[in-house]
Amino acid sequence: MTRAAAALETLLAELIDYAGLFPPAALAMPAAVANHARYGAAAERRWLGRFVLPVGRLDELAAAVDALPQDAPTVSRPWRLAVLAGAGDAEQLRAFGAAHGGRLVIDTIEAKADAPEQVTALAAALGARYTVYVEIPVRSDPRPLVDALAALGLRAKIRTGGVTPDAFPAPAEVMRFLEACVAAGVPFKATAGLHHPLRGEYRLTYAADAASGTMYGFLNIFLTAALLRAGHAPTALLPLLEERDAASLVVSDGGIAWRGLAVSTAQLAAARTVLAASFGSCSFAEPVDELHSLRLL
Repeated sequence: MTRAAAALETLLAELIDYAGLFPPAALAMPAAVANHARYGAAAERRWLGRFVLPVGRLDELAAAVDALPQDAPTVSRPWRLAVLAGAGDAEQLRAFGAAHGGRLVIDTIEAKADAPEQVTALAAALGARYTVYVEIPVRSDPRPLVDALAALGLRAKIRTGGVTPDAFPAPAEVMRFLEACVAAGVPFKATAGLHHPLRGEYRLTYAADAASGTMYGFLNIFLTAALLRAGHAPTALLPLLEERDAASLVVSDGGIAWRGLAVSTAQLAAARTVLAASFGSCSFAEPVDELHSLRLL
């Protein structure tokens, strides 16, 4: 089994929500389901989080899972689902849970809001039954919406990229979002553009002729969040969001250090529990393979 230092294991535990249905992978449901089953039996399965899908494809998911061979990995265990849905989908979600809850468990909802009243509606419809992450805009100051999420017990979601260069927020905008979440005590997840451990120039899609763009790495985002929560200044951490050199990270059982700043394994565990929850990726293999190639495992 792959071994990582204790600090990295703590950072990676159930970190990657598998979103193979979404671009740039955009797999068909049977392929995405087969992948998730296979990842659930891999050596790195402890880093695998939820299966992400839109509410309109729940029945398609159930059919694809039913079609898996009975000896397929993870079939005997419940699948935890993160469902993209809105306030108006509460009854469909409830009915699916009643029909399939022993095997396909909806415990997380991902929604969108750009106004406090939309946050209120999501909380009223879904907040009592599910963990709800709300994707909010970060080009403008997100603090009013983060504060609204805090007041209603919901969580935040940041879109950190996409398939076009303009989909990637600036480092200062990401830092402002992280600061708001830390200040309000609001956990967050990230989505889009985090296939790689560290920032760099990568192809924006899997097409052979795809353009390249500057992407964040998941270590950039989640280490910054943990160090920020541990009390380090945002100005000192802003360069971490743009770090490209794996040699700048010193990983041990006791913690992770970056250019003179350190976070302990205990602090990482606390950050993962109450702040930095997970990120959605259309690939599970790519992040894991690159951790190996960077010799961080």
